[in-house]
Amino acid sequence: MMDFKLTQQVQRKKKKNSRLLSTLMVVFAIIFVLCGVIFSNSFFLAAFCLAFLYYMFTFFSDRAYEYNFENEAFSIDVIRGKRRRSTEQYLYYKDLEVVAPPDHELVLKYKKKGGTEHIKKYDYTSYEEGIPYYTMIITRNDEKIKLLLDLDEQTLRFLKLRYPQKVFLQ
Repeated sequence: MMDFKLTQQVQRKKKKNSRLLSTLMVVFAIIFVLCGVIFSNSFFLAAFCLAFLYYMFTFFSDRAYEYNFENEAFSIDVIRGKRRRSTEQYLYYKDLEVVAPPDHELVLKYKKKGGTEHIKKYDYTSYEEGIPYYTMIITRNDEKIKLLLDLDEQTLRFLKLRYPQKVFLQ
């Protein structure tokens, strides 16, 4: 059997108000620093707290996903703040049930509203308009889970060649 590795990185879209919120935090931190210089040193504490909140906000709001498809397994890594990487999922192909668009008949029964089976869902999509996402149903630790993924053409072709009875394209 041939060894292979496919890697795909997906950058999550920032929410609408995140830019406004981060700008407000910076502006108020500057105002509190100026008030600390002019009036009282106690304003520095508020400026420090806002600077810390700004750092935490940018760290947790900047998120990217990396899908790594290897020989017998695949993993999903979460990259926070362009610096911190952690492996969120490590799953085996032998446990794969189906990969299909979200409106396919095989995954409709797992839909949150209107579905007959309720399973835990993990969303690893970019939230970008016009980018189709796929639903993957797979077993992890004897429990079915639902993964939402932005898979590119190359990855879909590879999965379709390897598991033609389990992968359905749009």
